[in-house]
Amino acid sequence: MRAGELAAVRGRLEEFASEVFAPLVRRDQREKGALYLRGLLLDGRRKSMQPMAERLGVDHQRLQQFMTSSTWPVEDVRAGLAWRAVQAVRPQVWVVDDTGFPKDGKASPGVARQYSGTLGKVGNCQIGVSVHAASDTASCPLSWRLFLPQSWDGPEAAPRRAACRIPESEHHRPKWELALDMLDELAGIGLRPAVLVADTGYGANADFRHGLEGRRLAYVLQAKGEMTAYGQEAVPHQPAYSGLGPRPLPRYRTRPISLREHVLAAGRRRGRPVTWRRGSKAAMSSHFVLLRVRLAGRRPKPAEDGTIPLVWLIAQWPEGEAEPVKYWISNLPANIPAKDLVRLAKSRWRIEHDYRELKTALGLDHFEGRSFAGWHRHVTLVTAAHVFLTEQRRTPKAPARV
Repeated sequence: MRAGELAAVRGRLEEFASEVFAPLVRRDQREKGALYLRGLLLDGRRKSMQPMAERLGVDHQRLQQFMTSSTWPVEDVRAGLAWRAVQAVRPQVWVVDDTGFPKDGKASPGVARQYSGTLGKVGNCQIGVSVHAASDTASCPLSWRLFLPQSWDGPEAAPRRAACRIPESEHHRPKWELALDMLDELAGIGLRPAVLVADTGYGANADFRHGLEGRRLAYVLQAKGEMTAYGQEAVPHQPAYSGLGPRPLPRYRTRPISLREHVLAAGRRRGRPVTWRRGSKAAMSSHFVLLRVRLAGRRPKPAEDGTIPLVWLIAQWPEGEAEPVKYWISNLPANIPAKDLVRLAKSRWRIEHDYRELKTALGLDHFEGRSFAGWHRHVTLVTAAHVFLTEQRRTPKAPARV
């Protein structure tokens, strides 16, 4: 925002900041939080502390101290922002995703040579895992975690961990575990998704799916065609008990086949054209085959009778293609309309707007600090700026409350 635009909403911004930073018990911390928020919202190529301080006309040490050495409860600020985001967005889904933060050197917490979807290749970067609330018209992040690669564990990593002030409790955990941790944190403040969606990095992971099912969460997850499943009619067989040892568990006698093979066997004629939303130029539509299958793989979770629950298999098979181009799996009810199922499967697109605005306009990946806590504070305050902008777009003429 230009200085004049920011001045025009100054009253709303001050009210917003006073509510967001209310958990900070010290007045100077609340003032610095509001100052940092203004710095993120003001136009400028870089949103690291020194350039922001220059634009704000303050000593950058004020921002530095607030982000790195001051003690304030980022979790309480994050919780309040999550509630505001849900109220502003009115989400149809929550989205789990991750994004890369390209870096030079090895000093930033969590930095390593690793694959980044942002870069489209392996590069030197940090990876942030995020949960977003999303509808067709708006979306906002709800929570963030910094991924720590395995190279940041062990005795050889101790000096780097100490320099970045990484707590002893924080170690390498897979991204899907960080996602479940955020979902549990959000559930702890009374927020749960109607439906959760994610890409194949999460959807192809059986432990992540079981984690969602154990939390009784509905999902639509992108999948790989190579994942295996039994057909809808497959039933488990109970082997006879010999009288010795434990009773054998029920098992499926037939060999599971890949999701791709299930769809090819059904044929494209089994599907139907589905329009899932209106784009800026035309309706978004394609041809989809929907089947009911029982996921197999290495760690299926059968019921006591050995039956693996049925899930939806959604395959996008456009005209002119020899086989499907995308797959999803879902534990939503059997009677859900095809249009709704496809619309939910396709709902991840919205958060690309989040990442674009968070990075290009609000400086999500501009943080140059070296502390683990500082990174989480920065992404939380960037989220605050994004929530404020989202609220203004949703109610642009709404006066500030008195």
